[in-house]
Amino acid sequence: MIAKLLGKIGLPILVKFIGRALSGMNNNLARQAGTMLGEVDTAIQKQQISLDELKEANRHVEKSLEIEAEVDDKTLSTIHQTIRQELASGDRFVRFWRPAFGYSVALAWLMNMFTICYVVLSDNQRAPEIIMAMVETTSLWGIALGVLGISVVKSSSEKTKKPDLVSKVINKL
Repeated sequence: MIAKLLGKIGLPILVKFIGRALSGMNNNLARQAGTMLGEVDTAIQKQQISLDELKEANRHVEKSLEIEAEVDDKTLSTIHQTIRQELASGDRFVRFWRPAFGYSVALAWLMNMFTICYVVLSDNQRAPEIIMAMVETTSLWGIALGVLGISVVKSSSEKTKKPDLVSKVINKL
């Protein structure tokens, strides 16, 4: 929603606010990026960047957001269709495997959190080791949530897995 709003408002405002935010960070690379965006903002204000170029950049941002929204809509539609098919199935296991697995994951998570709380509150000398061992189970939680259809991390490789929809929209440009 915020991205769509910024795409509609325009590139100059986006450049100005992101430049200011990056300039205030305590990281050299972020400050350099903020400085460069400040220079772009100055060029926009001095009209060194033409109005046509700004309109084209805004159009590109809006079109990119439309493409992303279409991909998200397609993904959600596929997930909803899968869940509807599971619910309509005559097989009891197919209908209830997802809720049963979800409850078991939630129960396992609660047990882990209670264990960590107990270890910390009981002043166990091996608490750091136990907590670090629990941190090592992060990938297992990601897999469990992935089975439930919950995406924990959206990587750029996922965006390239759907080139058919993206290429269709780009070809329309």
